[in-house]
Amino acid sequence: MKDELIAFERLLNIMDELREKCPWDKKQTIKSLRSLTIEEVYELVEAISENDFSEIKKELGDVLLHIVFYSKIASEKKLFDITDVINGICDKLVFRHPHVFGNISVKDDKEVEENWEKLKISKKGGGKSVLSGVPSALPALVKANRIQQKVRGVGFDWEKKHQIWDKVFEELDELKTEIDSFNKNKIEAEFGDLLFSVINAARLYDVDPESALERTNKKFIKRFNYLEKNTIKKGISLKSMSLDEMNVIWEEAKQFD
Repeated sequence: MKDELIAFERLLNIMDELREKCPWDKKQTIKSLRSLTIEEVYELVEAISENDFSEIKKELGDVLLHIVFYSKIASEKKLFDITDVINGICDKLVFRHPHVFGNISVKDDKEVEENWEKLKISKKGGGKSVLSGVPSALPALVKANRIQQKVRGVGFDWEKKHQIWDKVFEELDELKTEIDSFNKNKIEAEFGDLLFSVINAARLYDVDPESALERTNKKFIKRFNYLEKNTIKKGISLKSMSLDEMNVIWEEAKQFD
């Protein structure tokens, strides 16, 4: 524990020096750091997706720097400091883990999640919506998954996970109907309903839809790069090839997945 405290104190001291002596660091505000913070978090997510622990360590450091930076700026305005941030999350963790720090018993991780959402609502007061804590700026796919997780915490969920498939197929049929009607607005609405139900299915089967889609994105890119590289070698333009011709090379690419 001593080494961790020494390292953290060093970071805090460095931040103090930067805010005092570095023109760029002195200029930064809560708002100016926002886009940089988003970038750092995405870089961390990418490193996690790649299972690259060397990069994860590096990106965690960058994110930690931003936490310290925001806290430093706030402390200069007499709003809060890093101690308040740390104590705040400690208090929250203790409050939301009564099965660890209290006398509540739980059967499994699912019950822990359900209790977590109930405790969040009770802490905020009865007037707060279950979904009030979902950030509006979240990407749509991530937001849909988070919405479904939150309502599950208060019991709004399928009794059996296989029941979701009837909903998926129902939404697919409704989409097909609207496609036949050529009403673009309704087609878009039904596409949204179908995607929402598929994301819900992923959640019920313990699959992170964001990770699943990113896995497919990377697989597609890898296969398409193979297709492109092999046609260039042969001096052939993709535009001049038929879909069947491209599909032959596409099938070859699958062996390298």
